Amino acid sequence: MVSSTEATPPVQVQSSGFRWVQLAMGIVCMAMIANLQYGWTLFVDPIDAKYHWGRTAIQLAFTIFVVTETWLVPVEAWFVDKYGPRIVIMFGAVMISLAWVLNSYADSLTLLYAGAVVGGIGAGAVYGTCVGNALKWFPDRRGLAAGATAAGFGAGAALTVVPIASMIASSGYQSAFFTFGIGQGLVVFVLAIFLRPPSVAAPARRKQLNLPQSRIDYTPPQVLRTPIFWIMYLVFVMVASGGLMTAAQIAPIAHDFKIANEPVTLAGFQMAALTFAIS
Repeated sequence: MVSSTEATPPVQVQSSGFRWVQLAMGIVCMAMIANLQYGWTLFVDPIDAKYHWGRTAIQLAFTIFVVTETWLVPVEAWFVDKYGPRIVIMFGAVMISLAWVLNSYADSLTLLYAGAVVGGIGAGAVYGTCVGNALKWFPDRRGLAAGATAAGFGAGAALTVVPIASMIASSGYQSAFFTFGIGQGLVVFVLAIFLRPPSVAAPARRKQLNLPQSRIDYTPPQVLRTPIFWIMYLVFVMVASGGLMTAAQIAPIAHDFKIANEPVTLAGFQMAALTFAIS
């Protein structure tokens, strides 16, 4: 449900050109928040080299980030229903910029953890809103819309890991935090101005499926009482846990094994093993 509190001009979901623009802007927003998760590993050793807090203490910031990024999405989704996607994504843009700016000045673990909280809230606001908005614009192609939007999250890291790694090497991790934090947040904020939900929802086209599909629109409490929801939730947790642990630890592991800067060539492209792996 879209609240009437957000004034938006009438836009029909059937306007195929406009909804593809909405999807593209959502994908770019997702790409801009990817480094908060996938680029973090590049900063761990430089932070430890400067302050000697220990990797375990520094990586606790990543754990805090993941918790606030994921568990607060239902709350942020409530705000989307009430105020619309534009306000929530603008808020997320400010938060992700503030998070990396805080990280650039963090001279204590407390400030580093505060940046993780702020960044998690911002990333969750952008992630959940972009996926939800894409589904509203594409009721007839939900799989494509959700998949393309989620893919933008990984694509962002693939496109920006090299310049981030280069800036860390040339100017220091604090400069990389500050520069990319401001830049990524600014891009998301500008795009948020043009993001909006469809004013008229179109029913999804019926397709002949081999399995029966439910026609019930479940409420959140009903979903929580459904066993299949908890099975899916468990599967997601198990899959995500391994991926997140790898994403957070891959740079320290590569440095420990002294392979981070080993050249790797694949399909004609050559770069350092670590940046290639993250990409």
